[in-house]
Amino acid sequence: MKIASINVNGIRDAVDRGFLDWLAQQDADVICVQNIKAKSFELDDYILYPEGYEGYFLDAEEDGFSGVALYCRKIPKAIMYGLGFPQCDHEGRFLQADYDRFSIATFLMPDGSDQKAKQAFMEQYQEYLTKMSRKRREYIICGTWHIAHKTIDLANWSDNQLTSGFRPEERAWMDQVLGPTGFIDTFREINRDAGEYTWWPKLDQDVPRERQEGWRIDYQLVGPNFRRHVVDAWIDYDATFSEFAPLIVEYDLAL
Repeated sequence: MKIASINVNGIRDAVDRGFLDWLAQQDADVICVQNIKAKSFELDDYILYPEGYEGYFLDAEEDGFSGVALYCRKIPKAIMYGLGFPQCDHEGRFLQADYDRFSIATFLMPDGSDQKAKQAFMEQYQEYLTKMSRKRREYIICGTWHIAHKTIDLANWSDNQLTSGFRPEERAWMDQVLGPTGFIDTFREINRDAGEYTWWPKLDQDVPRERQEGWRIDYQLVGPNFRRHVVDAWIDYDATFSEFAPLIVEYDLAL
């Protein structure tokens, strides 16, 4: 099973830059998309339902803001829209597909432009993650968490310790999620190298991405029982339809 996660930062612009061509080449079972920035009812069918996939969308109430989507090859048994608290659901930040053995979710954390709002979201989301970790069902949570966890996860970390996305309280929150709460960072199960990034604040199209100063703020998290199923994980630096790069993980499981 192959799962890709990508923050398109506006799906219309991403489509214009080749997103659907990239999607068609991936041979992925599920593609988790964040930051749609469009109402799904305004999108053309070729965006809603690319060949071979069923599309599921959760729009934000505000125009041109947030929103998440799932493209699934196999129709899920159920879709869960949101998490039941307004900040998440009204802003279109969580969408989950349930299959027989596990669930796959696409997720978008607030970016921190309003730090109080981000902190409030983290507190409510932590409650949900704790409940998830206690269930027998397994979860794969994919998306932009807008937090670089360790110093190897961003360039110039010493100059960014008070920057949203690397503040001490945010990193401590990720310590909790990837510690006592019990989730696993699948990418770091495979790759422990520094300089692996998924987002670039000042992307220079003339310089290879991996040589630029970026942040790794996109994750696919799983429970501890799924650690053994992670086969490979990589960042697709060649995909250039967004300021973000896709994170792709292969699991030795079938939907």
